[in-house]
Amino acid sequence: MSQTRVAVLVGSLRADSLNRKIAELLAAEAPEGVVLDIVDGLEHLPFYNEDVDGETAPEAATHVRRQVAAADRVLVVTPEYNGTMPAVLNNAIDWLSRPYGAGALVAKPFAVVGTTPTPYGGRWAHADANRSANVAGAVVLEDLTVSQPGIEVDVLNDDEVLGKLRGALEALVAYEAAPSTAA
Repeated sequence: MSQTRVAVLVGSLRADSLNRKIAELLAAEAPEGVVLDIVDGLEHLPFYNEDVDGETAPEAATHVRRQVAAADRVLVVTPEYNGTMPAVLNNAIDWLSRPYGAGALVAKPFAVVGTTPTPYGGRWAHADANRSANVAGAVVLEDLTVSQPGIEVDVLNDDEVLGKLRGALEALVAYEAAPSTAA
């Protein structure tokens, strides 16, 4: 039986981030045959600049690209900063989108989950991440998005919330592209 590898991009660099804890919990409880790899090194990526992205891209970018390219699926776990996705996540998607049409995200099933201490649960950040990944060529599964408000609920210990997060992961892993009807 082959394993399904899921690259996990965490949109918060904070060591005690609730979204990082969600990613770690999902990784620790991954279904049999599924491995979640939390992509490390996002904090080392320089801001995307085509002038430095040539035959010798920065090692940090090459490292992140390799981690995502080796995965079968991509899961983003992110909060929302000022009504949009965190800059570190936006920058990572920029690096992963290149070279245009052949970046590490191309044709990868992609989903977004996360929480914020707001009534909206990060939905604007999640929509922005989905839109950006779609432009980068990912197969965005918007119906799997979980934007969980983190006020009035302990996200890491609420069975209903954890069920939604696990369900999104399971659906991402189970996703199979519809067969092409092109002749």
